[in-house]
Amino acid sequence: MSDQGFTVFDTALGPCGIAWGERGIVGVQIPEGDGADTRGRMQRRFPSAKEQEPPPHIARVIAHIVAMMKGERHDLNYAVLDFGAAPEFYRKVWDVARMIPHGQTLTYGEIATRLGDKMLSRDVGTALGKNPCPIVVPCHRVLAANGKTGGFSAPGGVDTKLKMLSIERAQPGGPTLFDDLPLARKR
Repeated sequence: MSDQGFTVFDTALGPCGIAWGERGIVGVQIPEGDGADTRGRMQRRFPSAKEQEPPPHIARVIAHIVAMMKGERHDLNYAVLDFGAAPEFYRKVWDVARMIPHGQTLTYGEIATRLGDKMLSRDVGTALGKNPCPIVVPCHRVLAANGKTGGFSAPGGVDTKLKMLSIERAQPGGPTLFDDLPLARKR
């Protein structure tokens, strides 16, 4: 798509990126080092996209992501996403994940059950690992059985997942490594 754009913006976790095209958001990048690292990842993921000011509908999503990373509650279900040629099963998984409210979690098995077959838990994990729009499709809110964190394919891995859950006050299985950070203190 030749009319793609992207921008890098600051959040409480570091610089994030977002890319869009004519049909919606095509990707979100969790912080990866500094702004130059995030920008480089965006350029590699979306080589035809030009860095530019976001249009108003994308600026609204950015503002809500920034606020969410500060602990505010926002629902990003209004954001229009363009998953291109992603498999239908992945789209279904991502649709279920989008419905998980701020501060709450589901397990891979619960998503699989909602899709009609608990035996698809590993396939759910695979689909979430391919999620092109973390935060907007909040795959960090999906846990393994018994409240274990499970994996997280975004930069920073499980540490980033735990930080995001801490920001939302959705602690998997009790205290995390980040309970002493100001971001996770009870108010």
